[in-house]
Amino acid sequence: MSMLKQRLESARGSSLRCPFVRSAPNGRVRLQWKTGSQAVQRSRADVRVRVAEATTPNLRTGDVYVVEPKPLEEGVEKHIISIFVADEPGLINRVAGVFARRGANIESLAVGLTVDKALFTVVVAGKAATVANLIKQLSKLVKVRYVEDITATNRIERELLLLKLGVQPGPARAEVLQLAQIFRARVVDVSDNTLSLSVTGDPGKLTALLKVMSKFGVVELARTGRICLRRGEDLLERGTNLPEEAEAAAPAGPTGRRHPVGSGTDSESERTADVYAVEEDVSGVWDADNVLAATYAAKGEVPSDFKSYTLNIEVQDVPGVLNQVTQVFARRGYNVQSLVVGPSEREGMSRIVMVVPGRATSPDGSSGISPLLKQLSKLVFVETITDLTDVPYVNRELLLVKVRCSAAQRGELRDLAAIFRGSIVDVSANCLTIEVLGKEDKMKAFTELLQPYGILEIARTGRVAMARDSGVNSEYLERMSMGRVM
Repeated sequence: MSMLKQRLESARGSSLRCPFVRSAPNGRVRLQWKTGSQAVQRSRADVRVRVAEATTPNLRTGDVYVVEPKPLEEGVEKHIISIFVADEPGLINRVAGVFARRGANIESLAVGLTVDKALFTVVVAGKAATVANLIKQLSKLVKVRYVEDITATNRIERELLLLKLGVQPGPARAEVLQLAQIFRARVVDVSDNTLSLSVTGDPGKLTALLKVMSKFGVVELARTGRICLRRGEDLLERGTNLPEEAEAAAPAGPTGRRHPVGSGTDSESERTADVYAVEEDVSGVWDADNVLAATYAAKGEVPSDFKSYTLNIEVQDVPGVLNQVTQVFARRGYNVQSLVVGPSEREGMSRIVMVVPGRATSPDGSSGISPLLKQLSKLVFVETITDLTDVPYVNRELLLVKVRCSAAQRGELRDLAAIFRGSIVDVSANCLTIEVLGKEDKMKAFTELLQPYGILEIARTGRVAMARDSGVNSEYLERMSMGRVM
């Protein structure tokens, strides 16, 4: 009798574990067909998923980061916004704050200084009403001279990409060099285990390059935002370089979203914003002139107790993270000389490359910017911070310049662009648009030679930098002892 009870209990327990049955309050077991059918459907779906995973080849092998593009939500579009501002400390933080306070996630941002003003080119995704509100708020900021949505305009757009691949000498490296020639990429650093390339082009070209090169293993990626100029003789802003007759004929743009300063308010006193004021009789890091080009300052040099620091910061791709990073600099009076924001090699991450002036040394003998780096490391969305200042690194900058040119002068400008390894990207009856890639000194020399012809517009990215695995750098070698020939 006891053996029979044990068998009944065992049968009842096994039936309770079956997805087709359910225990009743009276202790009996009854069938639950609906629940069972759902369980069967789930189990069949799990089997199909496991079979698909087993039969599908693993295309993402090795240390390769592939960021798959995702479609935008309904009604959301990408917008390219050009912002002309006067050059002053803290302005980058105020511009980024407008986007952060409204939850707009900046996809890319490029900042380049042109004489007495800076040109921001911001790519942001949002609905038309949201972007229109952003433009309205940006035009109210103090020192902002001009804001325009150039998404629907006929324009030239370029980006700069530094790419480090994990390829060793052999057939793989030879294939990489062949692909680099196809995409007109330039080798900027070679080591035993890595190869670094620089390439410029529109977003489609850079995306195609990344897709082809991803199979070799992307070690590091640094990318600028887009810079844009209108095609032909149309200008982004009616600037002082134009003659009076050309200035009067400058078009307002087909989008109708041009907001020059003073159009949104009746008086300058009504234009209020979050301005970080610095007393004139207080000295500090804000006294350092911009060193990215001599045309920004009279001497083009920083004081002896200052130097420019190049920082490579990897952050999570969330709205407002750029504002958090720039606030750390603005609250301490640091003047950001260069800023580049673009996607990183890891999905969901972005890379910020900044150039800021700071003291050469701190009172305790450490780096003069070490207290600032400690504050940056406390931010939640900051993953890594790399100070590239005292290590060998490669840095590049991209320049688009529109220069006045008659038919007789085209040959001269074409030869001049060839000397600087530049390329002509647009031609019209009275002007040329030239693209040049290089360092700040090269940009300065090229723009000085173009001054007699008449520079109409300049758009440039900030400095994008990446550590050299080869350890070879001219500035670094100047501080090292190389021996002496007796």
